[in-house]
Amino acid sequence: MKLHVAFAAIISSAAPALAEGDIEAGAVQFNRQCVACHVARDDAGEIIAGRSGKAGPNLYGVAGRKLAASQGFRYGDSIIRAGQLDLVWSEENFVTYVQDPTDWLRRALDDRRARSKMGYKVRSQKEAQDIYAYLESLVN
Repeated sequence: MKLHVAFAAIISSAAPALAEGDIEAGAVQFNRQCVACHVARDDAGEIIAGRSGKAGPNLYGVAGRKLAASQGFRYGDSIIRAGQLDLVWSEENFVTYVQDPTDWLRRALDDRRARSKMGYKVRSQKEAQDIYAYLESLVN
């Protein structure tokens, strides 16, 4: 599997120290948009954010985590392949992915047939940054 050279510069393998978004705005967005499919459940099993969404993976500790690495979730083939490239959920990867998951996977994998199981798209870069900052704050 090869990456487009231009896209390779975008998908870093390390998460930044602190997210750029607004944590409070991210909490609002998470509770408005993400909770239908996702939960943030810590290692002890306590729900830190959300309800009990199971359609998407657990987002607790997502910041800096390798793609497709949430235990017990059945990921789609394309995101598993991206995870095998040792990509992580850096702020940039997360923000770009949640705005258009299928397009992000197609570019990351250089495969026009790649698809994401995530059908929802976050509307703006700012909202996506805020959600990432909020999720990062849950463990820091």
